[in-house]
Amino acid sequence: MPGIVSVKTPPEAPPLRISVSEETNGRVDRSEPVIPKSNSPAPRRPPSPSPSTSRAKPSPDRSSGKKKSPPEKVVIDESSLDNPDLGPFLLKLARDTIASGEGPNKALDYALRAAKSFEKCAVDGEPSLDLAMSLHVVAAIYCSLARFEEAIPVLETAIKVPEVSKGADHALAAFSGYMQLGDTHSMLGQLDRSIECYKDGLKVQMEALGDTDPRVAETCRYLAEAHVQAMQFDAAENLCKKTLEIHRVHSPPASLEEAADRCLMALICEAKGDYEAALEHLVLASMAMIANAQENEVAAIDVSIGNIYLSLSRFDEAVFSYQKALTVFKSSKGDNHPSVASVFVRLADLYYKTGKLRESRSYCENALRIYAKPVPGTTAEEIACGLTEISAIYELFNEPEEALKLLLKAMKLLEDKPGQQSTIAGIEARMGVMFYMVGRYEEAHSSFENAVAKLRAGGERKSAFFGVVLNQMGLSSVQLFKIDEAAELFEEARRILEQECGPCHQDTLGVYSNLAATYDALGRVEDAIEILEYVLKLREEKLGTANPDFDDEKKRLAELLKEAGKSRNKKAKSLENLIDPSSKTTKKETSRKWSAFGFRS
Repeated sequence: MPGIVSVKTPPEAPPLRISVSEETNGRVDRSEPVIPKSNSPAPRRPPSPSPSTSRAKPSPDRSSGKKKSPPEKVVIDESSLDNPDLGPFLLKLARDTIASGEGPNKALDYALRAAKSFEKCAVDGEPSLDLAMSLHVVAAIYCSLARFEEAIPVLETAIKVPEVSKGADHALAAFSGYMQLGDTHSMLGQLDRSIECYKDGLKVQMEALGDTDPRVAETCRYLAEAHVQAMQFDAAENLCKKTLEIHRVHSPPASLEEAADRCLMALICEAKGDYEAALEHLVLASMAMIANAQENEVAAIDVSIGNIYLSLSRFDEAVFSYQKALTVFKSSKGDNHPSVASVFVRLADLYYKTGKLRESRSYCENALRIYAKPVPGTTAEEIACGLTEISAIYELFNEPEEALKLLLKAMKLLEDKPGQQSTIAGIEARMGVMFYMVGRYEEAHSSFENAVAKLRAGGERKSAFFGVVLNQMGLSSVQLFKIDEAAELFEEARRILEQECGPCHQDTLGVYSNLAATYDALGRVEDAIEILEYVLKLREEKLGTANPDFDDEKKRLAELLKEAGKSRNKKAKSLENLIDPSSKTTKKETSRKWSAFGFRS
């Protein structure tokens, strides 16, 4: 998470500190103007806005390095919680209990009673910031126990305590609460709620510090990463531009902060298909990293540059960039580091695209060997990401069963990890595509159903990706003769894709065609005619008629109009005709026709 705002506090005011042990997952120490260094470039895949892995600061008792003995067991009468000295004492006990390694459950008990004491001792009925501090600690302990749902109401209560208009400490407590709540929602995969919390925190921070403070830039970048994770690239781009503007004023030329901003901006530009702009940002970031002697970060940027060259089909330049990065990673991290494996995967993708299948397969196998025996410190997320990328290459090899095995391994690695629901949903959607390809439609439908449920729960029900998954699930429903369900799925996909991509986008056009065929199968001929006439009008006026789908759709419309002219109440077509509308159509032609309807992994 970005450095916490530290507004000017009166000298006589006690510092607002929230310090818990390293064992907590949620970032809690939000009391000082910490601006974490973002030296490494943004990863190629959308970064996760989950809580920072930075370790919370230890309590002062641990700073000497001496092992602290466990705190003595203290029995406290609940009726004495109205003693104003008891709250601070209990909060200290909570921190000391965690620091001693005695366990979070006892610390949670102390922290909960501290919060009760602060609430009872409120002056004139107004809770103090000590209450907010203790609630933040309670929430952090809940998160360390993976009890994220219980942490949320605690943080929602904590946010209501401070009043920003009352000064610096209140602003700090409010900002801290919003960001911690956003982190907790993120750990549950609730990206939309997470982003709203970060926005509220940024608003408080900007009111306290102004729009151009460097710490505001850190929060803007953090929020931009969350938008990238949610595939909201326009919002992410605007925030990243603001971050660059702030660092341009406050940071020296070619600073590490600016380099990190440019790496994130490159990621956004790449996602939007603006490869030249992405390349420009990466080159500038690389120059900044070279100036600051950040060898590994330069190598990571070289990988990203290679990705851009690969997207532009500049294969020789891509190979050069990848090989440069590979040399650095091998010398600095070792031959079996996941960074080396990630470059192998990129090279495998490149060699497949250039027709060198033997070299491509060899690099895949080398990467898999590294992921099979990862070096200490390798995260499950790194391995899962690599396996997912390799599975995509095996899919290109037309080996869907092998691709499925890798996706299953990746999903098992992530299934117990908090904050990975969106990633797991993406893997399940990919698995659905694989199952569909091999004719295992029940399993395909089940995978899509699981993915849709996770995406709904995570707040991605309005994203273009969600619309595409709904379309894919609809196609699996057709194969299972669940035609009513397919119609509902296509209708929802149409609404989303029209909003997110526009009516002329290929995915939206594919859903239109699927929906028209489904209405035809349901006997809703007039609705099918209306959709096909709309699609043909779009193609003729805006897209041109050279696309082979135009002729197919024109023929289908002519057939429907002919049927409607004969009898409006004609019996609906069977599902066999929905999938193969002409008994004379070859299997190859049918496959081509239906594969164009927005069905993609």
